[in-house]
Amino acid sequence: MPWDGGDLARGLDALRGEVARLLLPVPLVPGGPGLLLAEALAGEGGAGTGGPDPSYDDSDLAASSEDSEAERTRLIALVELARQGDAEAFGLLYDHYQGSVYRFLFYRTRSSTLAEDLTSETFFRALRSMTGFRWQGKDFGAWLMTIARNLATDHFKAGRTRLELATEDMGKHDDATEGPEDAVLAGLTNEILLRALTELPAEQRDCLVMRFLQGMSIAETAAVLGRSDGAIKQLQLRGVRNLAKLMPEGIRG
Repeated sequence: MPWDGGDLARGLDALRGEVARLLLPVPLVPGGPGLLLAEALAGEGGAGTGGPDPSYDDSDLAASSEDSEAERTRLIALVELARQGDAEAFGLLYDHYQGSVYRFLFYRTRSSTLAEDLTSETFFRALRSMTGFRWQGKDFGAWLMTIARNLATDHFKAGRTRLELATEDMGKHDDATEGPEDAVLAGLTNEILLRALTELPAEQRDCLVMRFLQGMSIAETAAVLGRSDGAIKQLQLRGVRNLAKLMPEGIRG
């Protein structure tokens, strides 16, 4: 069934939301940098001291979604060190992933306070579970996002969010001049988005057009571009990141 005007509008709204998430300012989570977080928890005996099972070697399944090969290598090495109880390595992982985890949680909760709290809890849980982490061909960041998503789901199921959103944050988000996310979304007009799309590399542009403007699934897009489903997911991620970089200075802050 072909998309109608409403579908196109929803597709543009979805793309706008993805770009806006990358443009939002990211506050530091209360509690300090990741190294202090790791050392504090390790001091409580919560991080585990035995390291991963030496008989279990899954390093050949290590993966990273970073564009740079050097950055992929660095992050994989940090995860391996963190699995062995290296607090400094976990601190560097925190510094790298904290922003994306916070943005994800803010997008899910629409509450900066709740997103900060859940981000902190995400990394505490990750640190406690590091010795049991298994690659399974997955990016470490995806593992963090799974923890974050589960925390957000549990929080909403418990119903604790309703009162929080009804008091402090709802008032803030109702006024587009007060919430930074609303200011970003207001500045991301369809004209700006579509113009920036034309400046992307051809394959990234085609991927975003198919996924967001034409409503095609991952599998359908993969079939058209002759790529695997995983490659399409990475192409979409790179396309959204590059689209965010093409936004005018006033929007990017």
